[in-house]
Amino acid sequence: MKTKYIWLLAGLIGFSSCASDDDNSVAVEAPKPPLTTGSADFSNFVSVGASFTAGFTDGALFKAGQESSFPKLMSDKFALIGGGSFTQPLMNDNTGGLIIPIPTVDDLPYRLIFNGSGPQRLNDFLTGLGAPVPPITTNAAVNLGSNFSNLGVPGLKSFHLTFPGYASANPYYGRFAIAAGGTVLNQATVQTPSFFSFSEIGGNDVLSYATSGGVGVDQTGNFNPASYGGNDITDPTVFKNVIDGALAALSSGGTVKGIVSNVPYVSSLPYFTTVPHNPLPLNAAQAAQLNMGYALYNGGITQAYAFLVANTPLTQAQADVEIAKRTITFEAGDDNALVLIDEDLRDLTGINPQLINLRQTTAADLITLPTSALIPTGAGSAAPLADSAVLTPEEQLAVKTATDAYNQHINDAVATNDLALVDFNGILQRASTSGLPSGQYILTTDLVTGGLVSLDGIHLTTRGYAVLANEMFKAIDAKYGTNFEASGNLFDPALFNTNYKPTLQ
Repeated sequence: MKTKYIWLLAGLIGFSSCASDDDNSVAVEAPKPPLTTGSADFSNFVSVGASFTAGFTDGALFKAGQESSFPKLMSDKFALIGGGSFTQPLMNDNTGGLIIPIPTVDDLPYRLIFNGSGPQRLNDFLTGLGAPVPPITTNAAVNLGSNFSNLGVPGLKSFHLTFPGYASANPYYGRFAIAAGGTVLNQATVQTPSFFSFSEIGGNDVLSYATSGGVGVDQTGNFNPASYGGNDITDPTVFKNVIDGALAALSSGGTVKGIVSNVPYVSSLPYFTTVPHNPLPLNAAQAAQLNMGYALYNGGITQAYAFLVANTPLTQAQADVEIAKRTITFEAGDDNALVLIDEDLRDLTGINPQLINLRQTTAADLITLPTSALIPTGAGSAAPLADSAVLTPEEQLAVKTATDAYNQHINDAVATNDLALVDFNGILQRASTSGLPSGQYILTTDLVTGGLVSLDGIHLTTRGYAVLANEMFKAIDAKYGTNFEASGNLFDPALFNTNYKPTLQ
């Protein structure tokens, strides 16, 4: 794990300013002003969003995480200036699991815990210790027909907001949908909120494509009940139409106030940045054996490009670049690259059916977090990884292009409806590069040690959700004249967990 901030943090903790021996004065902090509402009305706060809004953390939805969701935290501060009750569809326990009453859908797994060396599912960890495994008790559409202030639905994509059958396709929403044929957006608007948050809509529109290594289904945004819409990147035009309608409805055409977050570059998350592209250790004998195994393939690549140079407009210089990219070589050492099936490579099977699209991974590739458990070793490393294990540069560009389009549409809709905007994309970028100062911490996106992102590599820790709530407050202050920051009403990140113990059940 990276440790580049540990010594800096230690230095900050150890640093103190000392007055001179002749100066016995004590600095007195000026009193902070009382918290004020500005032009906002927090009496009926409704929150619409996906996993972050729900409080999803450590690869699961569970009660303790939900109780520290950023909307719940915000509502606690809103209550100080006229905010009303804020209700959430809490899970029944802290296992994180969910039994799915749909035969074709697998039950959702237990939450992740840190086992001393890395993330592990709670039930697997307890089984390894010989300890009893708590049963999953949340197994029904509890609270059906009730309404809730927190409408955060893990897995929600933009076009799911208005899809009438979504409760039957997504068990997280099915637990608390007010009506089987209703929509998430309608469930929010019928509550006539006086203030709303609309967060991370658009994240799942690219995330499922990214986490599947760019194995998309289509680009139409059509809903597929079997997989909550498939792994496709939602067409930006589809996204725009949904966002324009949703924000117009929630704001009643600009008369109701609210805050909206934009979409982060998901490729900055530790799900994509933790596993290096060259993690394969080999001794000299293993490297030699692999090079011998790939010699015939490498020779075939050279012959195929010689044919292309002779029979197509491809130049020898262009061929040399492609040959170098596709040649597979290993050497003794701890940092050999992996072999990947890359569907974006030129198809050579018409020249030689055995020349499938292989190359070795480079620093420009992003290896998905689950792939760490699949990386072959020794002689077995001859087996190439599937394209789904890696987000290639071409696939990264597709994600970024869509995200940029989504954020432009969000900016336009926010301006049209006169709403506040929090730059979640910028927040994540700062955390993934220089680190994000917050309270006494410098939060990063490093897995386990960074403090911002939970053990699943995608969703925030509860400390991260507190930081997100603070950023929301700052944006609300700037837009509506409240003074959460100036009045000292931001959350102290030190009071929130970065992960939960196995004993929490």
